[in-house]
Amino acid sequence: MAKGEGAESGSAAGLLPTGILQAGERPVQVKKEPKKKKQLSICNKLCYAVGGAPYQVTGCALGFFLQIYLLDVAQVDPFSASIILFVGRAWDAITDPLVGFCISISRWTRLGRLMPWITFSTPLAIIAYFLIWFVPDFHRGQTLWYLLFYCIFETLVTCFHVPYSALTMFISTEQRERDSATAYRMTVEVLGTVLGTAIQGQIVGQADSPCIPDANASTVNRTQSSTSIKETQNAYLLAAGVIASIYVICAVILTLGVREQRESYETQQTKQMPFFRGLRLVMSHGPYIKLIAGFLFTSLAFMLVEGNFALFCTYTLGFRNEFQNLLLAIMFSATVTIPIWQWFLTRFGKKTAVYIGISSAVPFLILVALMESNLIVTYVVAVAAGISVAAAFLLPWSMLPDVIDDFHLKQPHIHGTEPIFFSFYVFFTKFASGVSLGISTLSLDFTGYQTRGCSQPALVKFTLKMLVTMAPIVLILIGLLLFKLYPIDEEKRRQNKKALQALRMQRVRGSIQPECVWRCNNSMD
Repeated sequence: MAKGEGAESGSAAGLLPTGILQAGERPVQVKKEPKKKKQLSICNKLCYAVGGAPYQVTGCALGFFLQIYLLDVAQVDPFSASIILFVGRAWDAITDPLVGFCISISRWTRLGRLMPWITFSTPLAIIAYFLIWFVPDFHRGQTLWYLLFYCIFETLVTCFHVPYSALTMFISTEQRERDSATAYRMTVEVLGTVLGTAIQGQIVGQADSPCIPDANASTVNRTQSSTSIKETQNAYLLAAGVIASIYVICAVILTLGVREQRESYETQQTKQMPFFRGLRLVMSHGPYIKLIAGFLFTSLAFMLVEGNFALFCTYTLGFRNEFQNLLLAIMFSATVTIPIWQWFLTRFGKKTAVYIGISSAVPFLILVALMESNLIVTYVVAVAAGISVAAAFLLPWSMLPDVIDDFHLKQPHIHGTEPIFFSFYVFFTKFASGVSLGISTLSLDFTGYQTRGCSQPALVKFTLKMLVTMAPIVLILIGLLLFKLYPIDEEKRRQNKKALQALRMQRVRGSIQPECVWRCNNSMD
């Protein structure tokens, strides 16, 4: 280890092919200096990681509970609910590149270029989030109410999450430090999902929410049901208030505890990269396209499970009062295994972790599809599924920085594209999830879903089972096949790391010409 570090801390010129030097020109001998690496402290990493919790806490509550809330609490008809979910997610997807564009043209301030977006979006986001879980007295305009505030909240949380995701590239120039900070972040984010599930599930679960046995229920039963619905609505508001408070606390910790860094050679860059030129360069980068294609399908698989899990447990498995505890089992298992996956990808490589981690969900989804309703077996499957969820959380955000490093080697004079990389990755996954949720909710309407019914028609139960088991299995298998095309393995990653260190040193010293950089990069290919 010491030998390797010493080799990397030597002359940057020694890492460049000798063929790029002019005839008769001798390599510049740079005096060896002890390499000074500014490492992130544990406190810095924790403050950075805490910033990932707001997106996950609110996203988990919305992902797991919004569908059943709209159908059974707000009593929106399934067709209108499908419109809310699809348009809301589609708009959420569109806002990611829009916010990425705005960030890419924003100027560096005293707080940085990314941190002001996080700071100023937070107060408005928590107001919009609270109003999503409020049931207005009027019934005619309910669909517009939920669609409006859902879209507003998704826009504001995007103004938080896109710059926060891009911040990964600006907390350190060291790849090992970024990977370590990403592991901290993923652990806290999965903890955030546990927290969101626990708060939303347990508070709402305490409210008495009886179902309606049939459409001809007596007036007395309907009156009691109305009283119970009001209690459930208040429980959702209480949970929203608690989650909004967590959002604010985490945003404050992130703002006070993390300093956005700016590389010295980027400081010399005075001309802003035009957004559409940057977008064209990013979308023509092969490793990025292959990475987002693979994770598009695997993320879509887990989003299908997330969006329909509450209804699946309630009506197909018959565990009306247990689904929030099953969610906790999944998320707790995922939280515990995040550090294990971080060790695994460091030891065996990220592509290997993708294949093993994500494919491990397939046998358990098959088991759920084939087994009869059994609570104990369902808990075992939930714990095992959490292991795969952890891999799905960690790996995309751990691999994106590698793609960006590869891009910087091929385009060494292009800066400011990080928000584009992160925002368009999120765009594709969110848009696909919007389509899937809209179609899945609409399919429930076509199969005869009964709002707040004690049971559902057999066709509804079968549809829910397909949405939670077979459809995700097919999507996972397609995603894993696409990952075979992803070119950045561990050897390529190590080569990129050494070349980036060389380029940074040469940039700082000003001793390398643009054509030399270009020829160096091509020689690596």
